[in-house]
Order: sequence, then structure tokens, then C-alpha cells
Amino acid sequence: MSRKVSKVFKQSGVIPYRVKNGKIEILLISTRNYQHWVIPKGDIHNGMSPPDSAAKEAWEEAGVIGQVDANELGTYKYRKRGRIYQVKMYLLPVETVSEDYPEANQRKRQWLDVNKAIRRLKFSSLKRILKSFFQSKLIFVHLDADQMNFSIDVYTQCPESEEMP
Repeated sequence: MSRKVSKVFKQSGVIPYRVKNGKIEILLISTRNYQHWVIPKGDIHNGMSPPDSAAKEAWEEAGVIGQVDANELGTYKYRKRGRIYQVKMYLLPVETVSEDYPEANQRKRQWLDVNKAIRRLKFSSLKRILKSFFQSKLIFVHLDADQMNFSIDVYTQCPESEEMP
């Protein structure tokens, strides 16, 4: 017997974040029909790397600009109209938020603390990526008061039962 092999469509997306009043906030956007909260993502454009393509989607869908961290956070899969999509996820520290962007009249956007953002997301596999990154790490935020820039340094916590190498 032969099995039908389903094509998996490759996409990339970002988790846009900022630090406000010392707390990390995640930007979620609505689907075009306003039924679900999601993150900016889309097909990987020809000739573009997944992080660059994800940055393009962040601008088009959410109106945010920043330097995408090229380290992949993880992947998740979802199904839409009979197709299977696999999304590579990256962090995007947001530097600029614009009110005028390509899909401004098609989507809503909302800044939320990490726990609320996780609860609002539609896909459980995407929720796991956020949980594993933002809730299982020690996160140190460095604020540069002169330029109001920030960066996040991540240090993995080892459970007490595990030995350090």
C-alpha cells in the first residue's frame, strides 16, 4: 500500500516583545477575521532567510520593526484549509511601532504580559514555545538609560536534580 505524503509548507514568525515598566510584554495580533490572537508569521519569501522573512511579516501584519534574533526558538505546526504548515519562531525586540502599516485596517494588536499572551494564543504548540522560553529561563533585562535601548540575556536554569556539565 502506498501512503499519501502531505507537503508541509514552511513559514517563519516572530514573538515581538518589549520591556515596559520593567516587565516583558508580548505583542499579539488578531487573525484577519478577528477570531483568534496569533503572532506575526507567514511564508518564507524566495531569496530571504527565515528570520528576514519573519521580520517582513512583523512589519506587514503588526507594524513593528526591530532586529530579529537569528537563533530559532522552536517550531510549531498547524493546519489551515487542509494544508499543514510548519513555523520557525524567532524573537523580535521591538524598536519601532507604527500606526500606519500594510495590514493596519485588517487586524487588531495588543500588548500583553507573558502569561496573558500565552493564555490568549490559539495553538498549544506555540504556547509551549513561549512557556519554555519565558517561564523556564532566568531573564535579565539591561536598560540603557541614555538611548532607552534594551537587550535580554538568557541564562538556562538547571533543575536541582540535574548536574552541571
